[in-house]
Amino acid sequence: MDNKEVTLLKRALERQKKARLQAEKILEEKSQELYNTARQLKETNERLENLLSEKTSELEGVFINIIDPYLVMDINGNVLRMNAAAKQLLGYDHNEETVNLGSLIHPDYVEYTKESFKLLYEVGTLKNYRAKIIVKDQSIRYVQVNSSIIYDKVGHPIAAQGIIRDITKEKEVEVLLSEQKKQLDIIVENSPLGIVLTQGGKFLKINKTFSELLGYSESELKKSTVDAISAPEDNEKSSKYMIDMKKGKLDNFSIVKQYFRKNGTAILAKTSVSAVREPSGKIAYEVAIVEDISKERKAQEQVRASENRLASLISNLQTGVLLENENREISLTNQMFCDIFHIPVPPESLKGNDCSNAAEETKHYFADGKGFVKRINQILKAQKVVLSDELEMKDGRILERDYIPIFSDGIYKGHLWTYNDVTIRKNYKKNLEIQNEKYWSIIANMNLGLIEVDNADVIQLVNQSFCNMSGYSEQELIGKKASATLKVSEKNIIVEKGKERLRGKSDSYEIQVYTKSNELRYWLISGAPRYNETGKVVGSIGIHLDITAQKNLELQKEKLLLELEASNQGLEEYAHIVSHDLKSPLRSISALATWLHDDYKEIIDDTGLFNLQMMQEKVEGMDKLIDGILKYSSINSEHLDTVSVDLNQVVKDIREIIYTPKHVNVIIMTPLPTLQADATKMHQLFQNLISNAVTNIDKEEGLVVIDVKENKTHWEFCIKDNGVGIPKEYHEKIFQIFQSIGTKESSTGIGLSIVKKIVDLYEGKIWLDSDVGEGTTFYFTLKK
Repeated sequence: MDNKEVTLLKRALERQKKARLQAEKILEEKSQELYNTARQLKETNERLENLLSEKTSELEGVFINIIDPYLVMDINGNVLRMNAAAKQLLGYDHNEETVNLGSLIHPDYVEYTKESFKLLYEVGTLKNYRAKIIVKDQSIRYVQVNSSIIYDKVGHPIAAQGIIRDITKEKEVEVLLSEQKKQLDIIVENSPLGIVLTQGGKFLKINKTFSELLGYSESELKKSTVDAISAPEDNEKSSKYMIDMKKGKLDNFSIVKQYFRKNGTAILAKTSVSAVREPSGKIAYEVAIVEDISKERKAQEQVRASENRLASLISNLQTGVLLENENREISLTNQMFCDIFHIPVPPESLKGNDCSNAAEETKHYFADGKGFVKRINQILKAQKVVLSDELEMKDGRILERDYIPIFSDGIYKGHLWTYNDVTIRKNYKKNLEIQNEKYWSIIANMNLGLIEVDNADVIQLVNQSFCNMSGYSEQELIGKKASATLKVSEKNIIVEKGKERLRGKSDSYEIQVYTKSNELRYWLISGAPRYNETGKVVGSIGIHLDITAQKNLELQKEKLLLELEASNQGLEEYAHIVSHDLKSPLRSISALATWLHDDYKEIIDDTGLFNLQMMQEKVEGMDKLIDGILKYSSINSEHLDTVSVDLNQVVKDIREIIYTPKHVNVIIMTPLPTLQADATKMHQLFQNLISNAVTNIDKEEGLVVIDVKENKTHWEFCIKDNGVGIPKEYHEKIFQIFQSIGTKESSTGIGLSIVKKIVDLYEGKIWLDSDVGEGTTFYFTLKK
């Protein structure tokens, strides 16, 4: 070889070295750009997650501090969270013991509760669900629950939350009032005397006895009049009494009248009529008691039987009864009367006792003793019906007293006192008023805006928070139409929601609104119909939450996601372009090296041939590195082709593809599962780990063991070898891109970073256990 050829070869070799250095420099610069971009995206995501976490904490604070009992339970009914009010109501603390709401349900309500919770999971909300529960101290409580389902980010129900209201007192009052009404209805309907309620001679209400007495049905009597079924001469007598009654000369009278039955026969009946007057003195109704006296003996027997039954009923009433004759001697009383006034003797022993001085003797029981005595004297002197006279006892009880004078043929025969203990009802009403005042105070000062409008959309009430939110003062809002005053982007939405309120519908919705200063805000509104005491819809009420900050955060998130998506797509395209641009000169270098070897293999010495071989190996290494970078950049969830993947077949295919020395065995300890996953990604995952294991075995007998176990939500795999092992200081480092252990030229430092990225893609984790010289076990999990 002459000097000229040597010089040419040296120049060619120098050009190749420069080209290789240039390619390496380009690759280093591009890799640094990729690294910086990935780091910026990570920092951006962290800031976004922090903002979302802060907003979530603010919203949680709104609910956890409400006064009513509030709790969150999982799908199985186990309490996850509860506020102080819920702990006080139930007697349990979920932080100290497991609390399952299903175990608190009273047996009578178990099936009803199952159906209600089924509806909750189907619809997502449960309103005004009522049940009876047994709390920790084994006492029974009636509760009313409003609850809703909590979903995860993919829309699966994961929990439920609800507000519980203790309605035990309300239930007790309802039961008490219902029982007393039943008792009064029983007295009227089972009275042996005919009892009618009339107005101007027309029948309004007839009891069963009166209907049977004349043989008419109630509906037939209501179509008739008192005069129509009475003898004309008797009507003249009763008309005179009625005229005097209307003039106020008397409040009641008694008369013996002849009534005509439906079958044409007549009966003689004693009729006692009493006037029920309005506060103005005008007669509102007439109450008549009709007694058949056709047969005196039978009538007397009926009277005696009636007295006995009435006495029996009165003795068992939950109302204290005291019947006095015209001389103020006790004719009848019952046990409840004795209990109310702490009389330590049976009611029978009081019969005949003189009550003339009873007021003075019992006045020490009342908060206003002198007023109690004075009021009794006034009532007895007037001899007029008194209803619901309220008395306050010294021991805190509150009584309601009725006074009914008794006349026979216009002659005073005594009077009836009835006493009812209404302490619970009064206290409930008082507490209800206090609660209403308290809640209104809370509403007036809470951060949520409150507005009430009538059916014409005219604003009736606003709180200060709503004024602050809208920028308008209370004077600028009250009496104005909400749709005309508030600057809502979609005007029709207020009109449509008003129509839904008239149909009794409640819902929540978002609107865009401009404040008085034209600042754009986003409001979340919870609207409901407003009812009057008769249950009629008279307007609507809305609770407003300013979610502008959250909305802006959502808009920022959407923008960031779009930017991130575009960035990822750009990075992927960039990686393909870079890999193509880098591989083109590599292919040229490889071709030139091949030509040099083929053309000058007889001329170049062994050192030159070795250098050409090294050049080819470096080119191959560079090609592998570029392929690794391309594979790493292309791993993302948007390009997954999910199919059924038999991992046993995957391992079998890998054993046939990769080079496995004869002294190394790859075995599967436990049959591997079939996953719904991307087949290529699973192949990449297992091939990288198995190849690493096979490559790094230095023992005479090599062994690679693949095993799996099933957890609740993940599959856990392990790939164990008896190779050289990995020092502990590299256990985290090896999963980073371009990081490898040892000096093997074939290692690109990308394989394990690809493995980690695939494991992360399937919401798993990867870790290892290794001792130098003894081998390495890689563990990783994949979500089912």
